[in-house]
Amino acid sequence: MKYLLALLAVLGIIASTLALREHYRTEGDSPCSINERWDCGIVNHSPYAVQWGIPIAFFGIAGYLVMGALAWRRAYRLLLAAALAGLAYSLYLAHIEATVLGVWCVYCAISLADISLITLLALGATVASLFRTSPAAPVS
Repeated sequence: MKYLLALLAVLGIIASTLALREHYRTEGDSPCSINERWDCGIVNHSPYAVQWGIPIAFFGIAGYLVMGALAWRRAYRLLLAAALAGLAYSLYLAHIEATVLGVWCVYCAISLADISLITLLALGATVASLFRTSPAAPVS
């Protein structure tokens, strides 16, 4: 399980890095400018793409690095807590894309799917570890 979760964390780092690259792009068309509903450039240049002066994609990279390290150490409970926080924020950003901006970012959608899968797998690993460590009930 740790290898799959670590691989998913790497996927999240890649998606976040591409979004960060898009944030700093100043020339040319966005490579993911598909149509009026899918345009990473609009999303990553919006005021919602920055928090405390730091691009949101940077927080994504840092978060996926932490989650990858937690997965590698098999710290599934901590991973689940981090993944739930990441999922909540990713859902908030998806809400902004859908209702405020009216434009979606391909990289953000990949990240949302990735953090959703990490959360589900971390939940499963946490529940499985609870059953493995609980003592057997005495038989009467």
